[in-house]
Amino acid sequence: MQFIPAINDGFWLCKHTWKRSRVNTLWCLLGCSIGDFGTIFAFQNIEHSWSVWQVMALAIVNGLITSIALETLILSKQMAIRLAFKTAIGMSFISMIAMELAMNLTDILLTGGAVLTWWVIPFMLLAGFVTPLPYNYWRLKKYGIACH
Repeated sequence: MQFIPAINDGFWLCKHTWKRSRVNTLWCLLGCSIGDFGTIFAFQNIEHSWSVWQVMALAIVNGLITSIALETLILSKQMAIRLAFKTAIGMSFISMIAMELAMNLTDILLTGGAVLTWWVIPFMLLAGFVTPLPYNYWRLKKYGIACH
């Protein structure tokens, strides 16, 4: 049994699954960005002695929290809140971690630190979107499981 299907078997060619995966990933990106950007912005505007890596670690944690909260809220319209929370954590946590790491590494590589500027945000969002997209597609196509 293959973990990653070959390109020539048609698995990766489903337009409907790519569309649904993009929508799911955008919702996750919105949730992650709220906590992540909010943390970086706050630390950018206060006096502190935290290292770049400490700020980024907190930004990642806060991004995960806000993403889980947003996904739980979205899913709670379809199911009980407790089940919505378990589903939000269980189905997309790997995707959220990959997204957060991609966004924050992009910020560090382009700005040298935990810095939000008008020009770095689009690159962070692009990296955060593209990185988990194949995983989200694979999971949706293989298991028929969507997070939203």
